[in-house]
Amino acid sequence: MEDKTINILLVEDDEVDVMNVKRAFKRNRITNPLFVAENGLEALAMLRGEKAAAENLPNTRRIILLDINMPKMNGIEFLQELRKDAALAPTPVIVLTTSDEDQDRIEAYKLNVAGYILKPVTFSSFAEVMAALNHYWTLCEMP
Repeated sequence: MEDKTINILLVEDDEVDVMNVKRAFKRNRITNPLFVAENGLEALAMLRGEKAAAENLPNTRRIILLDINMPKMNGIEFLQELRKDAALAPTPVIVLTTSDEDQDRIEAYKLNVAGYILKPVTFSSFAEVMAALNHYWTLCEMP
């Protein structure tokens, strides 16, 4: 029987935001496996199985939560690489960022993101965003 679990890869360099996502998952009883990469290069390595932790990240049923402003490889550069890779190109990506720059939003949508969400300032708003995303994932998990 096929595993219907959606694995979530959070690509985020800010430890506080990683903690907020984890807390929001817990508050909303989101039990999807959560993997964290600190930048685009690390995320690509995990997705391609080039990293020790990657064997825990199955190559089916994945969603990526992506920050834009990161060191080494930013979110737009990551999206460009992801979409060039035939095996990874179909992976749904939701941008979760503080960047309200029109250019970032335009570039992200050109690279076929499923959504572009500005990071909420308060934790309660963050939890609401995660609850909405969980609803989306639940719909994705339906047969």
